[in-house]
Amino acid sequence: MFKHKIPLAWLQLKKQRGRFIVALCGITFANFLMLMQLGFQSALYDSNTRFHLLLQTDLVIISRQAQNLGLLSSFPRRRLFQAANLSQVESVNPLYIRLGVWKSLETKLDESILVIGFNPEQPAFNLPEVNRNLDLIKYPDTLLFDRNANGKYQQAIASITQGQSVTTEMQGHKVTIKGLYEVGASFVANASVITSDQNFLRIFSSQSAGKVNLGLIKLKPHSDANIVVKALQSYLTDDVKVLTRQEFIDFEKKYWQESGAIGFIFSLGVTIGFLVGVIIVYQIIYSDVMDHIAEYATLKAMGFRNRYLLSVVFQEALIIAVLGYIPGCLISFGMYTVTRNATKLPLFMTTERVIQVLILTIIMCLISGAIAMRKLNTADPADIF
Repeated sequence: MFKHKIPLAWLQLKKQRGRFIVALCGITFANFLMLMQLGFQSALYDSNTRFHLLLQTDLVIISRQAQNLGLLSSFPRRRLFQAANLSQVESVNPLYIRLGVWKSLETKLDESILVIGFNPEQPAFNLPEVNRNLDLIKYPDTLLFDRNANGKYQQAIASITQGQSVTTEMQGHKVTIKGLYEVGASFVANASVITSDQNFLRIFSSQSAGKVNLGLIKLKPHSDANIVVKALQSYLTDDVKVLTRQEFIDFEKKYWQESGAIGFIFSLGVTIGFLVGVIIVYQIIYSDVMDHIAEYATLKAMGFRNRYLLSVVFQEALIIAVLGYIPGCLISFGMYTVTRNATKLPLFMTTERVIQVLILTIIMCLISGAIAMRKLNTADPADIF
């Protein structure tokens, strides 16, 4: 009657302290690997959709050849004029976006940068610092720089913060940075600049004003975005796609999930972490069962059923899962902070991720316990004694 009051699982694990510590280290490593890979994957999607979330628009038009924000291709500007003919459309606004080459402000080396241009008379982003400096970017060759860029820009940013301007080259064209805004780095580019559409076209002289990369469409109040999308898609030619803002965000994420190899690598990392945990816990629990097979057989001879003995193995697996998860989570939290400060990527620990990995850890350990239990089922007192 006392069998359920004996902490048999804990006592067995504690008896072999060295093995127990190895198991906890293994689970800690598996958790750390899964949390970091999931964090990097989330940062991949979040960093590459920052500008999407900041767009002041209801619908967007992109080229059929567009791949992601850095590779949007271009389409005829007249598609926007055609879209403006619909009664539900309030306004249209062309946006120019390209990856450019510029000379770093401090290293003087050529680097890739995301360049965005729009009509200052029609603000395109929900960025207060940009919207306060719309008159500034009307000046020739004047740009605003992202203060949260990833790279050696501290000296230049400090100068701009103090009201000074910084001059450099972009696409072989002399430009001046006179203001700042804050968005952050992405996997597309470590830095970005915003300017007027006219400055953009001067920098990228090969692109004409009649070719735009992104069309922003604002709808009149009470218009149904999904209905307007269908109407525009049937009205316009098939060289463009019409998307809601959320569909545009999903479009970007899908590229990184399916087309970008980096998304697959992060998913593979999570899978590897899970499998590593299963193997480690299985080895520990199986060794423990083998070391105590005679004791388990004795308990069977005393009348304990397989169900109780199997519950002991599951308890061991759960103890290892929980105790190994805690340090793994704490270490990952610290590494998130270090990585975020070093890369400027949006790497944050979320409640959903904490719960997700905890559940994966418990499943991992239960799978290991279920595999190891097969030996326990064969423990026959007659064979042992």
